[in-house]
Amino acid sequence: MIRNTAQHERAIEHFLTNIKDVESVDQLMEDQQLYSFVMRAFDLEDQIFGKAMIKQVLESNIEESDALVNRLTDPRFREMYQELGFGTNGEGNLNTILTNWQNRMVDRYVERQFINFQDEQNPTVGIALDFRSKASGIDTAFDILKDSNMTSFFQTALGLPTSMSGLDIDKQAALIKSKIDLETLNDPEVVEKMIRKYVAISDALSGSAATNNAAVQLLTGSASNAAASIFEITSSFDRVGYSASSLYS
Repeated sequence: MIRNTAQHERAIEHFLTNIKDVESVDQLMEDQQLYSFVMRAFDLEDQIFGKAMIKQVLESNIEESDALVNRLTDPRFREMYQELGFGTNGEGNLNTILTNWQNRMVDRYVERQFINFQDEQNPTVGIALDFRSKASGIDTAFDILKDSNMTSFFQTALGLPTSMSGLDIDKQAALIKSKIDLETLNDPEVVEKMIRKYVAISDALSGSAATNNAAVQLLTGSASNAAASIFEITSSFDRVGYSASSLYS
């Protein structure tokens, strides 16, 4: 549906028609439609106005520790830098002529528009979809904590209190590592099980009957799957309780 929506269909067509001629960061920046498409593909629509900073990021030398791409904590900038793959000082790019790369970028754009749309309609679905798209790239607890959506997802799915966000960052990381082996996030079954837990717990906490939402049913497989996961959680999910002192121990 997103691909066939007039606005997105035009954006995709413009990208596929023109991206193959882009060999430098400057050329990308000169075409506002192309530049905006790329930014939206990496969920950076709110940063489109900051062209000077984005130019500096894309022209960075990632081998230099003080390069801007290495100093920004938001992982989206580094991901965009690596995926676009411009050469030294933003000159030269072999990716843009590759059909597979072009299609991967279109898929990324469509997926991000879908996630953002669902997030507007139902934040539970939006965050769950965001987790699904990022799970395999989570290597450390800090990858979670620097992303507000991922922090919210893991706090809910793992039964961690939101008050933990007030702790020292290392203590927060230790709490997450104590609850889950992050290497298991490479297993699709583990990811889907966590999504079902997150949806069911969010539904129970909010009392919003989210599991009856059509998008949630698609996300979790079916309404019966969501209901089953509620039963699973209530029967086997460890209760987590903290006193003020134990949070800091």
